[in-house]
Amino acid sequence: MERTILHCDLNNFYASVACAERPALKTRPVAVCGSQDNRQGIVLAKNEPAKRFGIATGDVIWQARQKCPGLVVLPPDFPKYALLSRKIRAVYQQYTDLVEPFGIDECWLDVTGSTSLFGSGERIACEVKDRIRQEFGITASVGVSFNKIFAKLGSDLKKPDAVTVIGPGTFRQQIWKLPAGDLLGVGRATLRRLSASGIFTIGDIAQADPRFLKRLLGKNGLTLHQYANGRDLSPVRYMDRRPPVKSIGHSATCKSDLQTDEEVWKALLQLADDVCARLRAAGFRAGGVCLYLRDSALAAREFQSALRVPTSLGTELADSAFALFRAHWRWPLPIRALGVRAVSLLPAEAGAQTSLFDDAARRAKREALARSADGLRARFGADTVRRAVLLTEDKLPPAIPEKDCVLPNAFF
Repeated sequence: MERTILHCDLNNFYASVACAERPALKTRPVAVCGSQDNRQGIVLAKNEPAKRFGIATGDVIWQARQKCPGLVVLPPDFPKYALLSRKIRAVYQQYTDLVEPFGIDECWLDVTGSTSLFGSGERIACEVKDRIRQEFGITASVGVSFNKIFAKLGSDLKKPDAVTVIGPGTFRQQIWKLPAGDLLGVGRATLRRLSASGIFTIGDIAQADPRFLKRLLGKNGLTLHQYANGRDLSPVRYMDRRPPVKSIGHSATCKSDLQTDEEVWKALLQLADDVCARLRAAGFRAGGVCLYLRDSALAAREFQSALRVPTSLGTELADSAFALFRAHWRWPLPIRALGVRAVSLLPAEAGAQTSLFDDAARRAKREALARSADGLRARFGADTVRRAVLLTEDKLPPAIPEKDCVLPNAFF
């Protein structure tokens, strides 16, 4: 049975929410940008008038203002975005219970079983799009197709406030001429390798020898060949479904560059404490640690190692991350951003090989102390219990409370 899949993409979501609240801004170029004080001053979203000046997501604020001197710069309000996103998803659920979020502003909907009630996929898409505009004052682009990949591609083809249908009999004419980078799963590194091999369009991927793509890109090459030929059978999953947790991490851009080992240690300890609190809440221990570093020239590197004993203690995770840092970093440049990620997760109740040189009783007391601190922070606030070493100058920005908003992150 042929499926009917929608992909709904809220246009310029952050900027659209700001303009919906202040209608006078709708005709002016507007960009929602991160905090300059915390050195996160880049464009997160922009409205259509700003796009016409060439402003792009990721532009630094001063670059954006060079392109458009009259640009209106607004701060983000993530809790508000999260609340509105939940309300819009409630609209989607009036048409189907198969609603799969893809970030805060995008969702797939499987309306195969709903067409007898609400009409064709295109009709449902138009109705949903119109309701979002009328009820929330923002616009959405909707792709309609027979699989998730092409539905996502369809929502990208026409913006804003548009519906695009990609059918099984017309997709070759509609999408094979598009750049290869438009296909979901083709990132910058993959695009460079494809271009170096003379593959520039989605049609080139579809018509390439699968064996060649596998040699070039590994398993991902075969997946992209399937996608380009319309053979995607991945289901739209229920919105409340949570995939298995494979890692837990936290990264941050520092308020000023880190210049010394001591500054790095303090930042790693703060990040590791946060990661381990989430490990304990989820019932896991880390079997390994991954360290992420980005220098002042914005070059990024990652290092990973196994832990001698699985842990959920911040000090131990930070110790291992700092050991990776000392082993691999020679201070070619100051550090602008860093992150700690717990990997190779194990259930907390699972048995683990201990060391003859460890004091098991002391470890148990430290874990109990950490859980007590978790309870105090949950009850009275994140800063109720802090390490003394972190009471000095703090170069990490304040975190957005996770209960207010959870956003996807490329690294974490």
